[in-house]
Order: sequence, then structure tokens, then C-alpha cells
Amino acid sequence: MSGTAAATGSASCRFAHYFVVCGVDTETGLEPDDGAGEGFEQSPIRRSFKSKVLVHYPESTDKNPFNKDAINMLCMPRGLSFRTQTERLDSQFHSFTMSFDDGTRSYGFVHTFYEEVTSAQIITAMQTLFQMHHVEHHSASSASSPSSSSSTASSPSTSSMDSLVSSLDESDAESVAGLSSCLGCAGSYDPARDTLYVSKALCLLTPLPFLQAARQFLSQLHQAVTSHTAPPLPIESYIHNILYEVPLPPPGRSLRFHGVQGPIVCQRPGPGELPLGEFPLGEAFSLLGVDNMVQLITCALLETQVLLCSKDYQRLMTVAEGITTLIFPFQWQHIYLPIVSAPLHHLLEAPVPFLMGIQRREGAQRSSLHLPHEANMCFVDIDNRCVEAPEALPEFPNHAELIQELSEVLLRFGLPPQGGVTKKPDTASPHLSSLVLEDLMEDRRNGNLGGEELAVLERLQALARRCGGEKMSDAGKTLGHVFEEEEEELKAAKLNIQLREVFAGRFSAMFGRYEEFVIHSALDLDSWLSNREGTLSFDKGSFLSVQPATHLHFLSRFLETCMFSSFVDGKVISRWAEREPLQQLFDSRLERDRLYDTDEEDSRNCRYRKCTTGFESAQAVERRLLKADHTAIHPHLLDMRIGQGRHQPGYFPKLQADVLTQGQNTNKWSGRVTASRRTELKRSTATDHLGVDNEQRQKHAFARKTLHQSKLLDSSPQAVTQNHREFVDGLLSECRLKTKRMLMERMGKESVELGQGEANITGLQENTLIHGLCDLLERTWGHGLQLKQSALWSHLLHYQAAWGKNETPAESQGCSSLDQMTFEEGALLLRGSLIQDMRFIQTTSEGLSEVGQARAWIHLALEKKMLSQHLKELLTNQELLRQLYKCHAFLLCEEEREQFLFHLLSLNTVDYLCFTRVFTSISISYRVVIIPMKKLSIAMAAVDPWVCVSGELGDSGVRQITKNTQEIYFQCKNLGRLSTLQLGQENSGLLAKCLIDCVMVYNEITGHTYKFPCGRWLGKGVGDGSLERVLIGQLVSPGGEEDAGRWTGTPPELASPSQSVRAVLGSLGSRSRMLSSEVQEDMREAANNLVKHFHKSEQERGNLTVLLCGEGGLVLSLENFLLHGLKSNRLFLRNVFVWDFVEKAVVSMETADQMGDLHGATMTRGPPCDSLCHYVNAINASPRNIGKEGKFQLFVCLGIRDRLLSAWLPLLAEFPLTARTYEDGALLRDRAAVHSLSRILHTLNEFTITLETALVKGVDL
Repeated sequence: MSGTAAATGSASCRFAHYFVVCGVDTETGLEPDDGAGEGFEQSPIRRSFKSKVLVHYPESTDKNPFNKDAINMLCMPRGLSFRTQTERLDSQFHSFTMSFDDGTRSYGFVHTFYEEVTSAQIITAMQTLFQMHHVEHHSASSASSPSSSSSTASSPSTSSMDSLVSSLDESDAESVAGLSSCLGCAGSYDPARDTLYVSKALCLLTPLPFLQAARQFLSQLHQAVTSHTAPPLPIESYIHNILYEVPLPPPGRSLRFHGVQGPIVCQRPGPGELPLGEFPLGEAFSLLGVDNMVQLITCALLETQVLLCSKDYQRLMTVAEGITTLIFPFQWQHIYLPIVSAPLHHLLEAPVPFLMGIQRREGAQRSSLHLPHEANMCFVDIDNRCVEAPEALPEFPNHAELIQELSEVLLRFGLPPQGGVTKKPDTASPHLSSLVLEDLMEDRRNGNLGGEELAVLERLQALARRCGGEKMSDAGKTLGHVFEEEEEELKAAKLNIQLREVFAGRFSAMFGRYEEFVIHSALDLDSWLSNREGTLSFDKGSFLSVQPATHLHFLSRFLETCMFSSFVDGKVISRWAEREPLQQLFDSRLERDRLYDTDEEDSRNCRYRKCTTGFESAQAVERRLLKADHTAIHPHLLDMRIGQGRHQPGYFPKLQADVLTQGQNTNKWSGRVTASRRTELKRSTATDHLGVDNEQRQKHAFARKTLHQSKLLDSSPQAVTQNHREFVDGLLSECRLKTKRMLMERMGKESVELGQGEANITGLQENTLIHGLCDLLERTWGHGLQLKQSALWSHLLHYQAAWGKNETPAESQGCSSLDQMTFEEGALLLRGSLIQDMRFIQTTSEGLSEVGQARAWIHLALEKKMLSQHLKELLTNQELLRQLYKCHAFLLCEEEREQFLFHLLSLNTVDYLCFTRVFTSISISYRVVIIPMKKLSIAMAAVDPWVCVSGELGDSGVRQITKNTQEIYFQCKNLGRLSTLQLGQENSGLLAKCLIDCVMVYNEITGHTYKFPCGRWLGKGVGDGSLERVLIGQLVSPGGEEDAGRWTGTPPELASPSQSVRAVLGSLGSRSRMLSSEVQEDMREAANNLVKHFHKSEQERGNLTVLLCGEGGLVLSLENFLLHGLKSNRLFLRNVFVWDFVEKAVVSMETADQMGDLHGATMTRGPPCDSLCHYVNAINASPRNIGKEGKFQLFVCLGIRDRLLSAWLPLLAEFPLTARTYEDGALLRDRAAVHSLSRILHTLNEFTITLETALVKGVDL
């Protein structure tokens, strides 16, 4: 293999891919960095200038082509920086990462230092710029300009993203401008007196995050350049060695290679260990504190937009990499740019989840940073230890226990859990220069010292401390410092592992049995890919049903994220292709946990258990770092011409391209190792890249819903336009998928209500989907927005203001007259235009933020089925759109905007109660209309009715209806979804009676209509003589027609037993013809519905009152059972009531007991008999006049609540009165039927039944 072939072919298994030098290009001179947003009022020495990639080696590799512009931008995000000898010239280190379209990453490590400018062209250019600035500043300061202050005052109103950087530098600019007029001050430059320095960056690009090794190599390289003593070999030898001769360490092994000043050790985890992660998590926790760090990780897991801010680039990278490392086994699927330079600040407008970091200039304030999505973003001020999380962020499961465990780990390593950098004690370090001791140190690193030798070395170190030797080693550091650095590196590595194991253990506990809920529905990969969008791959409802209630808020939202979907997709695809390495590692850890998990019950109950594998994993890392398994070839002389590689102290040499553009594979060992390990290294590199091979990635590229990451780093106008085009397409696609998911899930729930399937959604899941819709709308309205606020609410406020200016007084009066609207029978005039809904939210949502008000408005519009219509009306004001948005904004793309609204329109086919159930504390206006039978409506004149409306959240209290009217309007606290209505009348006269058809209740705010069917008489001397009815309601369409519910998309719930049902039971002859099999089947069905109700999760359960008292409920089924075969001697075949029989039975029992004639052989007085008599007498003694049907309903409800009904039924069947009252074929006289029914009722005794207040009011039992 030739040298060139070796260099490119073995790139995937080399330690480093590229070596890069960035700095000032003396040929092109100084070019101002327009993208930095800096004004000319700043001193030239404080301005940013464009940097260039001066050299990079090799030219390119096959799998990782060199992106010159992107790497230059990331190496020097602020461009060139100039200094003079009067300022600090400390070198700095930072790292960065580049994501590729296939999901892999490359890591860059940058050492930036200041080098004296020797180019006369650059010095002259800087001198000229400074003279121009001095003249302009002097003339500007001599003349007062009031216009400047007015323009400055008006500038915050624009606050667009284009002025982001200038707003950050505002305070800095003012301070510099005031001082630059005097020579010798900060920011001044006099070529006759000052020496000019410019920044230069050395960068090493590696396939894996070898942070410590790369940092040491670059630091030693810089020390060799600045040292007055020339290094043993030319700089090219060390660069050539790291690029072409140092391989990646094999998995589970460590590798020792040589830098300029000394050996460097790096290691890689083994196959069963967590992936490589060297970024110091201890530093991240120290910067933010445990509480803030957990909150930040929660935001990342829920895929909110995360923006990091710090003046130090390496802090941005440390926190960002810490987040992505700790969320194992999941992977961040969206934009990931820990360092965003000024030319890329337009990406902060991205309407998608992102994890990005920006540098804050010196003196800049948080208030000066204006962001379009600020209301829905997690903003992290690293320097001030502050995390601003979005509203309504759920807590991470077992939040307190997790905080406690993490705090204990940090305390073991001497770090305060609340954050803050700990000071190292200022102790005198030993300074030994003995060559023997240096050799011993090297043997110690390699693990070649036994116990005796180590003891000798420790005694030598102790002696050195006592002697306090001052001689420095050739590396520029004392050997004591070297020891300290090694110990700190080892300590950081062990802390990293232990913190990561804590989080990995948490995810193992939460998702330990996730495989049981993965749905494998496709026969092959192609069919699964073609039906991906319509395929359900994970049973979320079942998974949530077995989770602790405290975890549901977080988990329901996490299951909707792209990272979890991608994780599940990987599991499905593993049936046909090799599993992704991360998933394979997670699954193997789960299998291991199950193997050693003896407490099965503990694991199923999800009790918090502390991590037990952290210490073992840390020991493995320690062993590798203390004993190198392999040693790379040493740097050696290259085939360089005489005169090349000359050392010039303080200046990085001009590298010789002829020896660095290709690998001189002169060492047989290097070639042999590269060839023998190539296959293994390729495989393991893919593992560390957290992905699968390219072929598999192409098969399911859809699963990674990422933009083209390489294009994001292109700041050209064409690339920026293309990126925003992709954002627009992504928003439209997300809207289509979200609305489709909401429809599928909601219709799945409706099929359950129709008895066509099992539930696959809970109320919590529905809230989660609607929360996702709110987030989508907020991001959509924030794309291209020029103002800082809640994006959607600010648009609504501007629209409201514009509407107010155009509104005429007549229109205003017409609008207010809606409050006096009257209603026809059974019909509702819908109120609530866009403006009216806004006003309602503004008046009733005090204390809510702008984001909260926007979400309330979305919930209300969605419940009213007006969301698409309202948004369409909002977007009709084209002039306002052009004022608020930039030209690339989604809302200015007409075709996509129309499709977006069309997808939202599809949500009108289903019913939501999202506003009613979420905003429970607001006041709602209700209108109640009593509708009598039309032929007898005149009878309402003598009736003095009252109503009491009850719902999920409470009741309205008794509301008296004015005489001679049939409706009442009242306002009360939100009752939730309405369930029951008590209807009664005060007048008990013989003429005060009316046949009520139904009662309609209208929610004035949401437009919902509830129908409470009655079909019975209300009054004395008619029917069962009831003066009070408890009615069961159903939600119907706003039109109020009886059959309107079938068109709403949501089927009506079971209602009160209607008059038509009563008519069937209206004569004795019809009762005798009832089939006993049908009655028994109805009874079993009613009991079965109750059992299924209690076996569902609480969020999924329906209305228990409907199952008890509604049509087909337990009360009616039991009434039919007791009516079967009941004799009647009444004239004209009038209705008979079961309550008559129950009352007679109790009277007979009590009479027989008093007379001592209980037929002891057959009946014995006992607890069931006593309780039956007690309950019946208590119901009869109730002050409520609820009639015989109401009393029987109360009798059944109390009996089933107190677990007595199953004992009462056999008692009634055995009583002698039964034989005289029922025919021979009656079910109550059938011992088998009674025994079967008693067993069915007994199964309900295991459930705790809570009755609505409306059912048991007035009965003290």
C-alpha cells in the first residue's frame, strides 16, 4: 500500500483525522467580520476580523471530507482577536463537535494562543483603522447629537434577531468608546510603542471525544513552540505521528502515545460499558448545581428548545455534551450546535427543537438578548448558574431521590451539590528533576511497578514535598503538578462514570420492560417502512397504565418525543437488521439486571433503587488509565530537506506540506497494527459514533428527523434560505402528523365508547397531545417573528389592537348585545368570535403569562371547533403579517399556510373538552332550559321548578327558576363535564304537574350542549308522585337536536331511562312477555361494565353515575330483573313499581318479627335483614320527594356502595311474600337465577364505589 493510500484508507481507525491551523491570512489582509454585528464605534483592536484556515492535513479523507468554512468558524467563532503587550495574552482551550447527516459526529479540540504580528501589511492596516476611528470618535464626541439618543431609545422596539450580537455588545461598545480617545488606554494602539499580537488556533479533529489526550497534545505542541529550547524533533514529526501512526485504542483497552513533552494515555470503554464520554460532568454539575442540571436534562428529554449562554466556549461544550451523555440510551435527534458563532445566529429562529450555545460578551445583560421563542425555551445562563425552564415542565420521575443520589456521588468527590467551583488548597508542590524518578513515573503510568516499587515511589514523593525542591521539569511543570494532573484526570473519569451510571440506572428502572410494549405488526422491513406513519409501534396506553401515578406527567410527554420514537423504531427494525450499538448495549444491560434482580416485586413497583454498578465501572476505567495496554510508535525524523523544521521561539512554524499531506508508513509495527485491527476498529468506531452502518441508516433515515446538519454551518445567503425552506416544510409535516395522531387516538377512544374496541388513550395522553399542538403553534408563529413575546399571543394582541381601531360604535353595540341573546327551544346561537374569545381569556386568566394565555386560547378554540377558523381569520390581515414577520417566515408562505390550516380543520371531526378539564378554576356562564312535552307545555305555568347541575368538578347549587319561565341563566365556577342534573319543584299542589321531555344545559363559553332526557312526570298524584328527578346527561351538538350527537364524532353517553323505555314496561302484559334470558344478559352486561370501569386507569375511566343509573345501567337492569313476573291487581293496568314490593317486604319482615312469626325454619332475622329494613326506612324518611323510581335508584346505589346488595337479593327471594307477589316463572323465584345474580353482584364488592352527592343527598347512612 502506498503512503497516500495508507493515509486515506486507514482514516477510520486513526486517532485523529485532521490537524488544522487557523489564523490571519497575510496575503488577503484584514477583512471585517460583518456577521459579528459590531459597529464602527468600537476600537479597531476590539473588532472581529475574518480568520482563515491556513493549513490542514491531510487534504481530505473518504468518509470525513474537510469542511473548511465550518471548521474555521468553529475553531475561531469570534474571528481574529488582536491584543497588545499591555493586555493578557493567555492561551485558551475549547472544543466543538460537528454532526453529519448520517448521525455520526466528529470532535474538534482547539488551542488558541496569541502570536506577535510580523506582517507589515497587517500592522499598517491596523494603524490606519485606528487613526480613522480616533478622528471619527473625536469629531462625534465634540458635537452633541440629540438625535442619537432618540434613535437609541427607539432601538429596543425593533429588537430583531439581526441585532442580537450588537445588543450583546452594547455595554462593551459604550465602555470602549469612552476610553479609546486617550492613547495608552485599553483599546488603543500606537505602533511606535505597542507590540501587536493576533490569535492563532491549533485544532485536532478526532472521531471520538478524546478530550484529555487531545488537550495535552495541543498544549505540549504550543509549549514546544514558545519554549526557548528547540524540541527534540521538528514539529512536523509529532503532527505526522498523531495523524498517521497513532491508532484508535481497541475497545476495553488503553493506548499510550508520545507528545512533544511526554507520554499521553487515552482509553476506550469495553463492549459492555457505557460509551466514551470524557467531557467532565463534575464541572457541568459544579457550574449549574444538581437541581438545575436535572431540570436541564428534563428539558432535553422532552425536546424543548435549549439555549446555553456563557462567555467561555468550553463551558458551552461541557454542559451540552454532559446533557447528551447523560440521556443514554436515547439520542438527541434535532439541531445540535453547542457553539453558534455570530454568522449562524439566524438559527436561533429555528422553529424546531434545538440544543445550541452562544457566547455572551463581557458586560452584556440577559435583558438585552431577544429571542423569538423565548417563552417556550429553556434558557441556561451558565456563568450565573441560572436555568429558565418553560412553563408547566413536569418533574423527572423520583426527582427528590435522584437529586439525593447525585448529591451523594458529588460529595464523595468533594464537590458541593449546589454548585460552585471549589478552591484547590495552595500547597507547595514538589519539584524533582531526577531522571530516575521520571522513569519511575513513566513505569507507574504503564502499570509496570509492583507493590514494593510503588511504596518506594511514594516515599520519594513524600521526601520531595518535605524538601520543597524548586527545579522544573523540561515540560515546564513540576513533577508534582504532573502527579496532580494525573490524579485530577483519574478523579474526573471516575466521577463521570458514576454520574452516568446513576442516570443509566434510572432509565433502566423506567424502561426495563419496554420490549413487552413494542408492537411488531409488519411482516418485513419494506412493508413497515411504507406504512410507517400509520403504524403504531409502541403501546403507550398500556405502558402508562403500569407506571406510578407520579411518573405519568413526565412519561406521557416523553413517549411523544422523536428520541423515544427513534429508539422504538430501532427496536422494531432489529427484527430484520442488526441492532444499533446503543440499543444493543442498553438491552444487554437490562438482561443483566434481570439476571441478578432477585426482588421481582420491587422492580415491578418501580421503587427507587440506588445505582450499584458505578464503583465497578469506575474501577475498570481506573485500571486502563493506570496501566496502558498498548504503546503507539514514537515520533521519529521524517524525510525532510535540510533547513526545514527550523525552531523560532514564540512563532508557530510554517509546516512542510510535502511530509504531512501523506502518511509515510515507514514503521512495520504501525502498518501491522493498522491492518490487523482495521475491521475491529471500524466496528467499534461505529459504536462510539452512536449509530449503525450507512446502509441501515439509509433504510430508516426517516426515523432521524434531523435537518442536514452540514448545511446548518453554511452561512451563505443561499444556504440560509434553503434552511428556512426546510424549516417550513418540517413545520407542515409535523402539523400533518400531529393532527393525524390526535384524530387516530381520539377516534380510538370513541370506538371504545361505541363498544368496538379497547381504549388506547388516557385523559393524560390526550392532554399531552394537545400540549404538543400548542407547542407546535407557538413555534410556527415564532418562525421569522421580529418581536420578543409569546409568538402567538403577541400576534393576537396586535390583531386585537388593529381590530379595535377599525371597529365602529354600531359594531361595538352589536357585539355587546350578544350578552342578551335569547334561545329558541333546543337551539343555541353560538357566541365567541376570535376577539370575544380573546377578551374572555384576558378577563378570566389573571396571573397567567403570555404563553399561558395563548395556550388557554388554543384550548378554548379547539373545544369550540373554531381553531382553524380563528387562525384563518387572524391571518387575513396581510399588512399586520408583513409588519410582524420577516420574508422567510412560515406564515408568509401562502400555500403551506393553507395546508397547515386544512390539517387543523380536520380536528373539528372529534370532540375535545380540553379547556373545560384543564382550566378548572375559571367562572363559566350556563343557561338551563326545561323542555316539556309540547302538547302539555301549558302545564308549566303552575310549576315552580328548580335545578342543580353537577359535573366532574362540583355542582352549581340549587338554582330557582322564575315562575312562568322555562329557563335560567347563571354563572358559577367551572363544573367540568356535566354528568347529572337534579330537577324539582317547590309546589306540591295537585295542579302543579308537568310531563318533562328533557332539560338542556348550554355552556355559554365553550358552546357545548348537554341534554338530560327525562320523559316522566314531575308532580303529585301522577306517575310515581315524584317532585324531584335525578337526570343523567349526554353531550350533543350545539344545535340541540336529539340525534345531533351522532354527527359530532363523539358518541353520546348513556342517558336517563327515557319515556319510550318506560312505555315498554307500561303494562302488566308486556312485563309477562319479557324474556328471562334477555333480562339476565342485561344484568350481566351492566355488572361487567362496572368491572371494566374499575380495571381501567383513573385517567381512562368514564362516568360511574352513567354506569349505575343510565340507560343499560345497573339500576335499570336490576329493576327489570325484579319486574319480571311481578303480579299486579291495579285497575286499568297502570304502572307498578318495584319499590312497592320492597316496601311491603320490609313491612312484612318488621311485622312478623314483632309477632314472632318469621317462619324460623325458612327465615332467620340477621344482619342482612336488619340492614335491609334500616336502609329502606332511612330512604323513606328522607326529606326529598324523589318518588318511587328515585327511591329504588337510591336503594340500589347505597346497597352496591356499602357491599350489601348481593346479600339483600337472596333475602327478598326467600321471603314468603315473594311467592304471593310473583308468578311461578318469575326470575326472583328461580333459585339458580337468584344465586347467579347474587354472585355477579358479589364480584362488585371488591371495588370502592363513590357516589355523586346528587344521588345520596338527604340520606344519612
